[in-house]
Amino acid sequence: MRVEDVWLRYRRGGPWVLRAAAVSIDPGEVAVVLGRNGAGKSTLLQLAAGVLSPTRGRVLDRPRRVGWVPERFPADQPFTVTAYLTAMGRAAGLPATDTAAAVDRWTERLGLTRFRGVRLAELSKGTAQKVGLAQAMLRRPGLLVLDEPWEGLDAAARELVPGLVDEVLAAGGSVLVSDHRGETVRLPGAARWTVADGTVGTEPPAVAPAAAHAVVEVSVPAARVAGTVARLRADGHHVLRVRTDSSPPDAPATPGEVAAR
Repeated sequence: MRVEDVWLRYRRGGPWVLRAAAVSIDPGEVAVVLGRNGAGKSTLLQLAAGVLSPTRGRVLDRPRRVGWVPERFPADQPFTVTAYLTAMGRAAGLPATDTAAAVDRWTERLGLTRFRGVRLAELSKGTAQKVGLAQAMLRRPGLLVLDEPWEGLDAAARELVPGLVDEVLAAGGSVLVSDHRGETVRLPGAARWTVADGTVGTEPPAVAPAAAHAVVEVSVPAARVAGTVARLRADGHHVLRVRTDSSPPDAPATPGEVAAR
């Protein structure tokens, strides 16, 4: 996706929030959007997601499926969690049976099962944020845009975000994420887009110095696989493979292979 010479202001004659912004992100890449409050980070993310249109310039090659999670989930809606996610799945083009399966999977994955019958307006901020993450992942996005995704989440839930990012990247998608809490240290290898004075500067991913590596096998109960993998990746470890007990112990370690053990 490419942002080409984009200018944006919210009203005619108003100040320019973004001026001549030009950035790009390729499949399999993640970029962290940084800047002080009010600098235009959320504006840039909304442009990338297609929520806003440029006043001048253009956004090209945006993936057809975009997952968008705003900083403040719009919880003031007359739906239960299940009804909302079901409606969002159908709006994303999923058949009814696939929507039901996706809602089941993501409510369980994000710890929302006991809230499925609760109305959105009755949820805590952190729980509402999980609903926002779930709706963005119901149909795997080619571009995932996260505006302060860790805001309001408890410590356990914060560990889930790097796992979601990694899944999108592994499937060939790209991810944009803003953060003012320092949580993006959990995303090693991310490029940096810094918004200041209406302009956007970029820095490539930091290159870690070469070091010796060791391979460690870890056995965990099947129910804890997803959380363990997410925590390992969040800590900067490279997960070579996850296999079942029935897999041959000398089976080739294919990066990105996912199963359960």
